Amino acid sequence: MAARQVFVGFTTEGSTDVRFLRKIIERSFEEIAYECQGDVEPVVWPLDVKKTDLSFCEYALKAAQQGVEEIGMMILCIHSDADDATNQNVLDNKIAPARDLINAQRDSSTCKTLVPVIPVQMMEAWMLADTDLLKKEIGTTKTDNELKINRAPETIADPKATIEEAIRIARQEKTKRKRKELKIGDLYLPIGQKVSIDKLLRLPSYRQFQNDIRQAYRELRLMK
Repeated sequence: MAARQVFVGFTTEGSTDVRFLRKIIERSFEEIAYECQGDVEPVVWPLDVKKTDLSFCEYALKAAQQGVEEIGMMILCIHSDADDATNQNVLDNKIAPARDLINAQRDSSTCKTLVPVIPVQMMEAWMLADTDLLKKEIGTTKTDNELKINRAPETIADPKATIEEAIRIARQEKTKRKRKELKIGDLYLPIGQKVSIDKLLRLPSYRQFQNDIRQAYRELRLMK
């Protein structure tokens, strides 16, 4: 029997987030698909949703409708950084009202199955989950302590600044001639493609993301 395709559309806060999150979202849906009944093949696609002058709820509704029109979307995956020590504020003030607005639509052209992606603090905290990979991509043999990346990622108020500082420290060990003008923007794609899912699972916000994927599959009656 052929695998059942499940079309997943996702939106992010910005283009940088797409580079980092696309492969993580894809790999996560694929991994959880093994827990489903029968063969399930998730097809993950970024949605280019214009958000000018839209509230978060209006933007989410637009994405829920645009994804159905463009790809026959069955699950909407929507990213919003917590910008806080927990994800509760985003859940209460963004995701819950967006879900209510989407569920209030009576037509079949709106995707009702929503999976939030809410990294605690900001997306860069997930980059710090795998410091071995981060150091390899930076090109340094310095320790986590020396690079000041030895703390639990979700306890760091500004993980982006922490990574930028690690890059600066790493460059000090190279001669001026050999220094590469590496910027944090160069890291999003390779780390997103290679980051260890097992190491991401150490982060509560990522575990919540996986649980929300399971719930989405249950809503589609693909998992008990």
